[in-house]
Amino acid sequence: MKIDHTLPAEIREIVHTEIPMPDGTRLAARIWMPVDAETRPVPAILEYIPYRKNDKTLERDHARAPWLAARGYAYVRVDLRGTGESEGVMTDEYTELELQDGCDAIAWIADQAWCDGGVGIVGISWGGFNGLQIAALRPPALKAVVTICSTDDRYADDIHYMGGTMLSDQLSWASVMFGINTLPPDPAHVGDRWRKMWHDRLDGSGLWLKTWLEHQTRDTYWKHGSICEDYADVEVPVYAVSGWADGYCRAVFRLVQNLRGPAKGIVGPWSHKYPHLGEPGPAIDWLSEEARWWDQWLKGEDTGIMEEPALRLFLQDHAEPRSHYVERAGRWITEPAWPSPNISPVSYALGADGRLSVDDDLPDRPLQICSPLWVGLQGGKWCSYAHPGDQPGDQRRDDAGSLVFETEPLEAPVEMVGDARLTLTFAVDRPVAQVAVRLGDVAPDGAVTRISYGLMNLTHRNGHDAPEELVPGEVYTVEVPLKHVAQHFRRGHRIRLSVSTVYFPIAWPSPELVTMTVHPGRSSLSLPVRADDGATVAEFGPPRIAPPLELTHEVPPAAEWTVIEDRDTGRVTVEILDHEGGAEIDRHAFYHLSEGRETYSYLPGDLSSVRGKVTWTHEMRREDWTVKTITETTLFGTVTDFHVEARQRAWEGEELVSDLSWSETLPRQLV
Repeated sequence: MKIDHTLPAEIREIVHTEIPMPDGTRLAARIWMPVDAETRPVPAILEYIPYRKNDKTLERDHARAPWLAARGYAYVRVDLRGTGESEGVMTDEYTELELQDGCDAIAWIADQAWCDGGVGIVGISWGGFNGLQIAALRPPALKAVVTICSTDDRYADDIHYMGGTMLSDQLSWASVMFGINTLPPDPAHVGDRWRKMWHDRLDGSGLWLKTWLEHQTRDTYWKHGSICEDYADVEVPVYAVSGWADGYCRAVFRLVQNLRGPAKGIVGPWSHKYPHLGEPGPAIDWLSEEARWWDQWLKGEDTGIMEEPALRLFLQDHAEPRSHYVERAGRWITEPAWPSPNISPVSYALGADGRLSVDDDLPDRPLQICSPLWVGLQGGKWCSYAHPGDQPGDQRRDDAGSLVFETEPLEAPVEMVGDARLTLTFAVDRPVAQVAVRLGDVAPDGAVTRISYGLMNLTHRNGHDAPEELVPGEVYTVEVPLKHVAQHFRRGHRIRLSVSTVYFPIAWPSPELVTMTVHPGRSSLSLPVRADDGATVAEFGPPRIAPPLELTHEVPPAAEWTVIEDRDTGRVTVEILDHEGGAEIDRHAFYHLSEGRETYSYLPGDLSSVRGKVTWTHEMRREDWTVKTITETTLFGTVTDFHVEARQRAWEGEELVSDLSWSETLPRQLV
């Protein structure tokens, strides 16, 4: 990482200012800009998220915002209504009010003396989501978007549901926000108002997991904010970015394919991170690339960025299966458009003898699988954060409870780019069932690295809006799409396809254990195989940042992932620690600690025993001011219902000032 200790221009930082909304609510902002912006106005870049401009994201913001500001931009970091020092209460993600606030904030920014009237919006994850959604509302001053690790489809391709299966990451994410929603504003910026603002949040933010479980199909709730409903709503240029280890790489391809305005995409090997912080590496000089985009669309300079290919992708080489990578081997490639003329589908037949072959003359007879609940323990997380354990391990363990088909050792390398698809002909013995499909790279020593995977709730075979029960014994054919990836399979390696009826804890299991009968002769795998165009692709420069924020850690960050088996009861428990650390921000004399603990467990063969529990602890202090909050959320199910139990506690000093509990039952809707 290159640290640019000397920036090309002197900047001014406004630690706290407030943006008035039409209803009188004030949103808190932190702004970096050139010192002479009031007399020489500049374009502005908005990042609009709920993660607290003065503490939780300040370390990250401090390393990028001044860098961009020194190149002639005002970087405006705004906290959503009800978060950080912004007034109000946040009751859900991407509400109509949030998006309208964003439009009003853009109008306010454009009208400031230091702004030349042009605004771009940037964000990773939440800020990538609402950047696209705000763009679809067409605020006049918005000129361009950079969206990182986001999606255009809130139901089919977000942290809640995948292929109609419910993701355990939904519990994880709801619990993260449950904790963040308990945090007070900083009295240093809002004064004596802080206590009332805090209690309004504690009393009013609600239990988001309940809301999300009330919408288990693709209804109007999820269509709101999903720009795939009408891509034409987004007219401004969009730069979309993600990583193969991220949960959101598929959206990059859809945006490049479907947006009518200028669109570009990059997908690296990264997890859910900005590309200059990208892990697994190689990280890239993203700040320079981002500045080229803003120079093109906010300053009107011809940077040449739009003459370059629409997609730049990291083609991964083989890697030993590990649950955490610092770096991935591979090379950058480009594609002129999506779909790409360089890529053609190649069909592989499935044989009853376990073969996977371009030769379709393979033995055919029905095969059965009833996967045990331990299939999925090597799957990692739906969305990796580059923590130990959250990427897939050696797939041989999960494959022991799956149907497996694989090629002979490859006589020549194979490169695939895009989304593989399995056409699956099957029958099941229960009315609700799911299937997990994995694509693996088998090394000569037998180790199996997961390359991609797909999930499908088979009651959603005719669409996500109106699921239909399966008739036990009836034969169906479905197409299961796998996540996009760019992968090089080496000569001498094998390509493996694995099929299971369980993939926990990534996907919450079906209500009952299912036996699936697969008809391999009527099934096939389509791989998007790339013909190398021989083009030489310029490498990105090494990552760079502005001087980092000075922190004093009392508790260092830590991440752990442990699988425990009780040899007496047989209960298997996955324990995940996400400790963001406890650190004082030296310049503000402000201390903040965050610790998350997740557990997912089951008893063998007993679906009623499946449990997920997440606890978040937050502490904040400055001088004689101290607050602490603890949130706990537990999810379990029966054949007919989901059950949620939650508790929220908050302390001011040593006094417990809030203690709220929830116990909710939500009917399962063929999930």
